[in-house]
Amino acid sequence: MKELELGDDVALREIKSQPISEEEVDAMKALAGSYEALFSKRAMKYRAMGLHEQDLTEADYRRLIIEEYTFLKRPVLLMEDQVFVGNTKQVVTEAYAALH
Repeated sequence: MKELELGDDVALREIKSQPISEEEVDAMKALAGSYEALFSKRAMKYRAMGLHEQDLTEADYRRLIIEEYTFLKRPVLLMEDQVFVGNTKQVVTEAYAALH
């Protein structure tokens, strides 16, 4: 987050206390291309629930993200018609370029 040098015009949202809606997940999917792209396989519950042993569908990814906030890969940066998901070096570089 620090690397992105976010301005005062950026609204931060803590999704644990302000859960995302189905509509918001669907809008992010439209920009990201799939629910799987939004899904965090690093979430502790992913293995605890045995999900790593299942063949999950797009509907499964959607349902899981909506039901449990920890399954949304973070951070997510929404900008008009773009979405940047996660914190890989490439994603951070692309998000920085879009912001500045």
